Amino acid sequence: MLVNGTPYRSVWLDGSIVKLIDQRLLPHQFAILDCPTYQETADAIRSMAVRGAGAIGVAAGFAIAQAALKAPEATLQQEVGRAATLTRATRPTARDLFYAVDQIARTIHHAHTPAEARRAAVETAHRLADENAQAGEAIGVAGEPLVPPHARVLTHCNAGWLAFADWGSALAPIYRAHRLGKQPLVYATETRPRGQGAKLTAWELGQEGVAYTLIADTAAGWLFQHGELDCVIVGADRIAANGDTANKIGTYPLAVLAQRHGVPFYVAAPRSTFDDATPSGEAIPIEQRSEEELLWAVGRSESGITQRVRVSADSAHAKNPAFDVTPAALIRGFITDGGMIAPTQEAIAMLLHPTMARLP
Repeated sequence: MLVNGTPYRSVWLDGSIVKLIDQRLLPHQFAILDCPTYQETADAIRSMAVRGAGAIGVAAGFAIAQAALKAPEATLQQEVGRAATLTRATRPTARDLFYAVDQIARTIHHAHTPAEARRAAVETAHRLADENAQAGEAIGVAGEPLVPPHARVLTHCNAGWLAFADWGSALAPIYRAHRLGKQPLVYATETRPRGQGAKLTAWELGQEGVAYTLIADTAAGWLFQHGELDCVIVGADRIAANGDTANKIGTYPLAVLAQRHGVPFYVAAPRSTFDDATPSGEAIPIEQRSEEELLWAVGRSESGITQRVRVSADSAHAKNPAFDVTPAALIRGFITDGGMIAPTQEAIAMLLHPTMARLP
């Protein structure tokens, strides 16, 4: 995707250095963060310099590859194990992170020599990154027919190309519709408390030239009541075997509103986000983040200085779950890299295990 006319991925591996767009600085500053070690890459995930289900999966994969590249031959397997443990502990909810770590750690474990392990780790990490970008493009193809000309689409948080290696999930159908001349209008929620919609979604939609309007999270109900929305498309951090979906906090209320007003509510996600080892939404671990994110805000002053200001009473305390779970019953369908599927356990099983689904 394009930044000031130049194509970028959100995160990539250059030799043994992980490079990523530092999302903490957007939209006011565009900068590339270099992470020379797996510890620094893990810290970039933890600090949300890189965020979004797909992007942290790609970064996690690169972190394990870094560990393999830099570990002494005699302790390579042990160092990879330490890197896997550290990376898994960064953020608990997003399935793509664990998927990437497990894929590359398994590849390294089955290698016969240290040289083979290093080569396999890098090749697998690059393959997973490419697959993530290709999945986003496929989601765009599958979801574009759901976006009619001049559609008014509500999205929440940031599930665009910043959140993946490229293309994204929820925004991929919108980008494809835009490139086909359909002229969609996106309503982007600000997404408190970190403001991923205001800071990131608005920025990347602007880079792509897609028309958008930013709204307060609490303004969504007004749009539904006044018939201003044609559909809702959101991303996902983990989808349970029964279709229950964890996404950024505030997604569940939008699904309830969509059902109340008869507006189709779609979840866009690649196969790597589906977790058939998690039976339902009740089993999805929900990340609890620092209360500081609610008590303070970061922005740019009129003089151009980026600063942190307190927005709450000095005595205030806050509870800050990062995600909520939308029951499958509220979802019209999943837009996946394998096409549109129903929000049912049977459809998800067939998507993840097509060969088994064909067995008598």
